[in-house]
Amino acid sequence: MHYSPKKHLFSFFLLYIVMTLNNNNSGFVAATNNIGLNYGLLGDNLPSPPEVINLYKSIGITKIRIFDPNTDVLNALRGHTDIAVTVGVKDQDLAALAASEEAVKAWFATNIEPYLADANIAFITVGNEVIPGPIGPQVLPVMQSLTSLVKSRNLPISISTVVAMSNLGQSYPPSASMFTSQASEQLTPVLKFLSQTNTPILVNIYPYFPYASDPMNIRLDYAIFNNEAVVLQDGPLGYSNMFDAMFDSFVWAMEKEGVSDLPMVVSETGWPSAGNGDLTTPDIAATYNGNFVKHVVSGRGTPKRPNNGVQGFLFATFNENQKPPGTEQNFGLYNPSDMQPIYKLF
Repeated sequence: MHYSPKKHLFSFFLLYIVMTLNNNNSGFVAATNNIGLNYGLLGDNLPSPPEVINLYKSIGITKIRIFDPNTDVLNALRGHTDIAVTVGVKDQDLAALAASEEAVKAWFATNIEPYLADANIAFITVGNEVIPGPIGPQVLPVMQSLTSLVKSRNLPISISTVVAMSNLGQSYPPSASMFTSQASEQLTPVLKFLSQTNTPILVNIYPYFPYASDPMNIRLDYAIFNNEAVVLQDGPLGYSNMFDAMFDSFVWAMEKEGVSDLPMVVSETGWPSAGNGDLTTPDIAATYNGNFVKHVVSGRGTPKRPNNGVQGFLFATFNENQKPPGTEQNFGLYNPSDMQPIYKLF
């Protein structure tokens, strides 16, 4: 199937960005280098992985994230080393892997080794939002074993984990943020290990959820990057959008645990286009996602980290009909049946 760039979300938007960033020729490169897409597979009507990889290539996406080492996806990525993939370790595999370095070696040999020669595996993430929680303590030993393994073979694969904003017991204002006691116990050793290896922590940041929980008191324009004036003044730092405030709150919390300057990558962000009435329309979703892309491509950081541009993955490629009904099924950028965009940015 031929995918015309004019029919797809990112080709439209990235072309617009390139034309409007003062003729800055690095605009497109910055976009493709710093924006990725999550590729979820919880649907019974999804296109085949080769079709999806062709879609990514047609819209200039060079980073994707999958939640487990799916053989069909990884086989489809063979020969497409221009697409860097982040591969997740299944949560249910953590216990066995944490108990045995030999189990880690066997997992790697089965799930990663076959693709090293002709696919670009950039990250392996150990656990998805399992810290804080009952299996949170299993994350660090698996990360340590995988890190030792890839280093022993001089492989350019980074090892990290994905965490949620629920690690924060307090998040407002950002400078007052701190982790919960359980998060501090489980996450801080992970953060210190990542600091030693100079590997980013991956954080899921969704302004949609706090906005949806209190739409009477949180301004929509603040939640979707559609505002330029300062809404939240936190000491010398002024915030015009909720995303930056949430990002910096995590940075402040890390600093309180003695971890400074650790890179952060946004592993998920997005806005559902349906499922919660007037709070989730295609127009609002298009505005949030489009403005997030602008934020990333601009190279502008956050008030606390103004010189560090944001990198992140939008969630998600497709609406997935095997997720719980409601908003969870409606975070996709594309309809799976025809691979057409659910909304346009203009």
